Amino acid sequence: MNSLDRFRRVVPQVLTPTPMRLTWRMRILLLSGMTLGGVAAPAHAQGYPFSQRGSVAQHVAHTTIAVEYGRPVARGRTLFGQLVPWDSVWHPGADSATRISFDRPVRLEGQEVRAGEYSLWLIPRASGPWTVILSRAAHVFHKPYPGASRDAYRFDVSPERGAHMESLAIYFPSVLRADAVLRIHWGETVLPIRVNAPYSPP
Repeated sequence: MNSLDRFRRVVPQVLTPTPMRLTWRMRILLLSGMTLGGVAAPAHAQGYPFSQRGSVAQHVAHTTIAVEYGRPVARGRTLFGQLVPWDSVWHPGADSATRISFDRPVRLEGQEVRAGEYSLWLIPRASGPWTVILSRAAHVFHKPYPGASRDAYRFDVSPERGAHMESLAIYFPSVLRADAVLRIHWGETVLPIRVNAPYSPP
């Protein structure tokens, strides 16, 4: 037998792992995969917010109204009266406080509101109108409420019942000339805010 034949017979024995080595290696790989999978799952779950961000902008006559907000999800929960207590200041959104801006003065429910940015808060009630609060503390988190000392405006709005809205939504279902309706809608509760934009360019 020449040296080449001996090399061909020896090399496969060296390169081919024994069953014991293969089993040991497979166990190491299997355990490593389980460990990585356990680490990756929470990272994937945390890769997006539970309450997605949303925004809406609407021209009403010559005025632009913009809203930026978080959209909490109902997920089968009883919302008002349980998750959201009655008669307490509540933030309609999540994470960074819902922010509404007007580039011109407007009237909300007949009350004059200056141009600017405000954070939006509500006081829900089991019966009777809800209170809408515009706070001068525009860039804040959804908790805690900045306090009455930072309030710019308060006015009352009567809630309505509507179709189920799984993720909180703020939108304009009606825009006609200088008038519009801004809705805050979550679950089956709708809060319609009447908007008038009186500004007219000279």
